[in-house]
Amino acid sequence: MSTTMDAERAWQDLQRIRVPQERVYDEIERTAHDDAGAAYTTAAVMWLFLAVSGLDDLPGWAFWLTLTAYVAVLGTLGVVHNRRTRIRLHRSRHSWRSLATFFAGAAVTLAAILLSGRLVDWLALPFGSLIQATISSGAFLLFVGPANRWAVSTLRDRGERTPHRKAAR
Repeated sequence: MSTTMDAERAWQDLQRIRVPQERVYDEIERTAHDDAGAAYTTAAVMWLFLAVSGLDDLPGWAFWLTLTAYVAVLGTLGVVHNRRTRIRLHRSRHSWRSLATFFAGAAVTLAAILLSGRLVDWLALPFGSLIQATISSGAFLLFVGPANRWAVSTLRDRGERTPHRKAAR
C-alpha cells in the first residue's frame, strides 16, 4: 500500500461510474411505474379469453383454438414489450423478487379464476363467464402494479455492499 491515492481523482472516477448506473436504475424504475399500458393490454386479452372460453356452447376445437390464440397474443405482447425497453443490463433487470412476483401473480390470477368460476356456478348467475372474466382481470390489475414496484425497488441496492458488523466495531 505504498501507492499514493489522489482523493479528488478517486471521487471523479467513482462519479464517472456511478452517475450512469443511477440513470439506468432511474430508467428501470420509471418503466416499472409508468408502464400501465402493458398491464391493461394483458388484462384485456385475459378478459377476452375468459369471456369466450366460458361460453356454454363452445365446441372443443374452438376452445383449443382460443387457447392457442391467447398464448400467441401473450407471447407477442411479451416480445414487443421486451424489445421496446431501452435499458438492457446483464442480470440487473431481474432479481429473485421478479421471479417471486411472476409466480405469485400466476397464483393470484389462477385463484381468482377458479374461485370466481365456482362462485358463478354456485349462484347460477347469468352471463357467468363475463362476471368471472371481470373479477379475474380486476384481481390481476390490482396485483400487478404494487407487485412490479416491489420487484423493481431493490435493483438500485443490488450493487451496494452492506458493511459487516465487525467493521463497525
